[in-house]
Amino acid sequence: MALNPNKNLKTYYSIKEVSEMLDIPDSTLRYWEKEFKQISPKKNAKGIRHYTQADIEQIKLVNHLVKEKSLTIKGAKTRMKENPQTTTGTHDVVERLKAIREELVAILNELDATPPCGQPL
Repeated sequence: MALNPNKNLKTYYSIKEVSEMLDIPDSTLRYWEKEFKQISPKKNAKGIRHYTQADIEQIKLVNHLVKEKSLTIKGAKTRMKENPQTTTGTHDVVERLKAIREELVAILNELDATPPCGQPL
């Protein structure tokens, strides 16, 4: 049996988990679900939403377009409809650059906390 590197990933997430994970209000998630057909969480018999990792990636993309790029909902819809590959690719690059920046900042903080060579700890 092969080792699963994504062992901690869940199959489904609740709206509260997604809201906390992405720091987006529940109401905004529900609104975006109505506005963007790409965000389509499964609902159980009681109407409780279950978001997949693909839904979360689409929410991140919408959040990037609306909050970071300052596009309107209509502009974000148009961008996602006309250039889905380019839009997704750009978002992926931005996410990777953010992760690299966080890692570099952590290294810098660690270096700042380390005394110079030859100095006592």
